[in-house]
Amino acid sequence: MPPKLRCFSTRRHPACAATACVLLLLAPGISAAAEAWRSSVSVTPVWQGNANIDDGGDFETTGIAFRAGTTFGFGEGHRAGLALQYDQLDYDFSERTAFGNAPWGDVERFGFSVPLLFSGAGGWSYSVTPSVETSREKGADSSESMVYGGIVGATRAFAPDQRLGFGVGVFDQFDETRVIPILIVNWRLNERWSLVNPLPAGPVGPAGLELDYRFDNGWRLGLGAAYRSLKFRLSETGPVPNGVGEQRGVPVFLRWTADLSRRASVVLYAGAIVGGELRVEDSDGNRVGRESFDPAPLLGATFRMRF
Repeated sequence: MPPKLRCFSTRRHPACAATACVLLLLAPGISAAAEAWRSSVSVTPVWQGNANIDDGGDFETTGIAFRAGTTFGFGEGHRAGLALQYDQLDYDFSERTAFGNAPWGDVERFGFSVPLLFSGAGGWSYSVTPSVETSREKGADSSESMVYGGIVGATRAFAPDQRLGFGVGVFDQFDETRVIPILIVNWRLNERWSLVNPLPAGPVGPAGLELDYRFDNGWRLGLGAAYRSLKFRLSETGPVPNGVGEQRGVPVFLRWTADLSRRASVVLYAGAIVGGELRVEDSDGNRVGRESFDPAPLLGATFRMRF
């Protein structure tokens, strides 16, 4: 699902866009005034369990997501960074489905982003995060699988652990321009409870919301949800050559986080994808099929190192 960079490198399914760095730069513990380099790497295995497709067949997904990023300070309270991502998602459809044969097989996403954060007056911070990625079924033309765009955002700190903001993501995705409004939340309600964004914002959707509880030992437990939509170019030799596949849904999950050391942490996720839907379009953008699927169980784990 996956997962947090604060990044939930999942989807959703594993779904994590490189534009997560907007939230990474604004996350607790990363001061806008800090000048030191801050880097992290993470790996997230994920599993989306078997789900029945409404008009016939079923499928499940396994995958793994890798993230690496660094930020550094420049000027008075400004920061810049670089983030890389790679997702590998293996779809396993039954022999026959409502689409006929399996609509697609293995999907991969690779991309990078360049987050920039600027500190303003009155507690305001402003971010710009351009990004480029490929999103495709294996065998698809990489040049036809590009997604370009970025996120701009503004947040205001009302207190050290109370920050609210807004943003918008604009992405050119397979001859379609998608505009995504984003609410940025990092608000400590009291010593125990916080309301935060659990997932990265980017081409797959906005950042979602999570209610987070902190235990005395520093462990954290959260309940969250977000809308996710993963689109990808289909193989040149598949049932719909050079078409576009998509999985939509709302991951609802319970998250447990533990710091293993100052630099290492583990995050475990359990939940379900609800309101799920699969879509297929041909290379001209005409709908070939659209099918809902039953709620699917979701498990994930993120292992992260900070440097």
